[in-house]
Amino acid sequence: MSTGRLEAFSDGVLAILITIMVLDLRPPHGTMLVDLYRLWPIFLTYALSFVYLGIYWNNHHHLLNRTSTVTGGILWANLNLLFWLSLFPFTTGWVGENHFAKVPTRVYGVVLLLAALAYYVLQSVIVAHEGRDSQLAQALGRDWKGKVSPILYCVGIALGFWEAWAALTMYVVVALIWVIPDRRLERPAV
Repeated sequence: MSTGRLEAFSDGVLAILITIMVLDLRPPHGTMLVDLYRLWPIFLTYALSFVYLGIYWNNHHHLLNRTSTVTGGILWANLNLLFWLSLFPFTTGWVGENHFAKVPTRVYGVVLLLAALAYYVLQSVIVAHEGRDSQLAQALGRDWKGKVSPILYCVGIALGFWEAWAALTMYVVVALIWVIPDRRLERPAV
């Protein structure tokens, strides 16, 4: 199977997830700026999750661009990733509605961690299929971002037992690391 159907399906799921998240944004009850200000935790969490879904969409596109064919293992690994990403609207809403309370913020971090691990599994399954000497494997190299991100998520989750803001800061740091796409994957395949 070619990668086109897998990419189209994944794009559709990500578009639906973003739509679900934005539909959870409710206008304030009132007409004053202070009424809008009260919604900042909800909007901040939405913005962070939107950035994360954008990062996954971008990197997923580049990953599949370097993939020649899709196997059953790749399909299942991709579904695993989409499962964890599908929990973003739930955890986003929970964190925002509860103004960054400790438990929702830690659960948000766990979902971020599991999505990162699922992406790593997908990437690994594709590299195993394409070969360790493939252009994809060469482009990924040591993948320092992929290795440091789960560590930072774990640190954030642990910090969340004491202070939710510290956890959220770690999640933002990971997003900042990934917001600039990996240029090695953007180069055209030869």
